[in-house]
Amino acid sequence: MTSILLVRHGETDWNKERRLQGHIDIPLNSQGVAQAALLGQALVQEKITVVYSSDLSRAYDTANAIAHHHALPIFMDSTLRERHYGSVQGLTYAEIEERYPQNYAAWQSRDPDFQPEGGESLRDFQNRVTTNIERIAKQHVGQKILIVAHGGVLDCLYRAAQNIDLAEKRKIDLFNTSLNRLIFDGTVFHIEAWGDISHLQNQTALDEIEIKTAASS
Repeated sequence: MTSILLVRHGETDWNKERRLQGHIDIPLNSQGVAQAALLGQALVQEKITVVYSSDLSRAYDTANAIAHHHALPIFMDSTLRERHYGSVQGLTYAEIEERYPQNYAAWQSRDPDFQPEGGESLRDFQNRVTTNIERIAKQHVGQKILIVAHGGVLDCLYRAAQNIDLAEKRKIDLFNTSLNRLIFDGTVFHIEAWGDISHLQNQTALDEIEIKTAASS
């Protein structure tokens, strides 16, 4: 059995703009830095043994805000990246609908096999994520591992654990810096807890961290 703490990166300006990031390396904004800091503080007492992160900076910097409390290195892994959306990366949802209506329709209908130009299909993305997180989990049997990745990665693992079809509309929230607890039993994933953002409820602390970050940047 492997215990997994699965985390989505902190907020970016493109998250706020509803702009599709995919494989584009967009940094955390001041709010995202503050969110990551609060999650790091909340996990100080967790017995984390190893830390993995997507190699995109928004995930790595979130992981670092947690890992430094445990004096652990971060293993960057490009297989933990968000889905590659190809030609529509960098566009807002409204821009995609206007410029690439076929792509937008397939995206909204969750066509598992539609592959955007230069990108990957939803099915290929799901296979990439589940195969590689299974690989990581099998390397750390009996340990508690932290994986920091992206909203799409969280969705893939939730569907795998709940046996939800790729084409089914998403019914869960994928909050920035949400903490999601899973168990991998060697064959399948099991969800223990999902979407915990209790560390963000102290708005005063969040605002103070964000102000300090902005002042130092």
